[in-house]
Amino acid sequence: MVFTDIHFGMKNNSRFHNKDCEDFIIWMINQAHERGIRKCIFMGDWHHHRATINVSTLNYTVSNLRRLSESFDEVYMIMGNHDLYYREKREIHSIPMADEYDNIHVVTDDILVKDDVAIVPWLVDDEWKKLKHVQCRYMFGHFELPSFYMNAMVQMPDLGHGLKADDLRKPEFVFSGHFHKRQQDGNVIYTGNAFPHNYSDAWDDERGLMFLEWGGQPEFVQWPDAPKYRTIPLSKLIDNPEKILSSKTHCRVTLDVGITYEEANYIKETFAQQYDLREIALMPAKKEEHATDWNTNNDIQVENVDQIVLNQLQAIDSPTIKNSQLIEIYNSL
Repeated sequence: MVFTDIHFGMKNNSRFHNKDCEDFIIWMINQAHERGIRKCIFMGDWHHHRATINVSTLNYTVSNLRRLSESFDEVYMIMGNHDLYYREKREIHSIPMADEYDNIHVVTDDILVKDDVAIVPWLVDDEWKKLKHVQCRYMFGHFELPSFYMNAMVQMPDLGHGLKADDLRKPEFVFSGHFHKRQQDGNVIYTGNAFPHNYSDAWDDERGLMFLEWGGQPEFVQWPDAPKYRTIPLSKLIDNPEKILSSKTHCRVTLDVGITYEEANYIKETFAQQYDLREIALMPAKKEEHATDWNTNNDIQVENVDQIVLNQLQAIDSPTIKNSQLIEIYNSL
């Protein structure tokens, strides 16, 4: 059984989100036990924040690692980029407590090849070049491959270097976490993360877990109690709300029809209560670009490239990066 990218601590360490993560793991374990499955692979990004762990989130992590250990004979955990303190090296990660369990194997040091299966940690430097020579039937990793979609809207650009899907054609299947959208190119499959996390996942509910029987085809199972994200015009929502809204739904509604403030509040309160929504937000319709009135006396502020770069460098908030040094380097170019 395989799952990935659960991201404990997301949404500012929201109790709702952490409880969703725990409920998913409980459901997942029940699914595995119904099939007699005793091995589990997690493909990375257990935590969301790489630099700090909130105390409440830490408690969820400890209890659910224990739950995995008690439920499976063997658990293999890949450290994703969100689990690593440094993106460019793997020496410090956020779940060292997993080492307390003999049957949880955290894959951080190198590529693990065992029983015709390769388990690959987050790759750093030129490690990707090793993968061309790895002999295995199945490969699991946390890969950042160009041309795949990072979410429903944004495609990973091809920078002309680094690992590509064509470098991974030897195994029968290559399964990866990292990108949350389920997608496939030949033998390479991004399985999709545990459940939708934000509005980048709107209307894309194909996530959950994967079962793989040796020699068979991967089987994907969607968590029926997963949160959902929806974006929809009000005119379409009011026609069939029961087909769109359900418990744990987050919904952004575009006001494409004229309503009063009182009517808007009534819609929000009624739908939120009737369908047990997590969130409903009424958004004003965007003005057409060509309807913008440019005949104003206001000066339009335009930043040059240097100003844009310097503002972005100043905005970096990281315990490992000094803004002043980056600005000094940029100014010296």
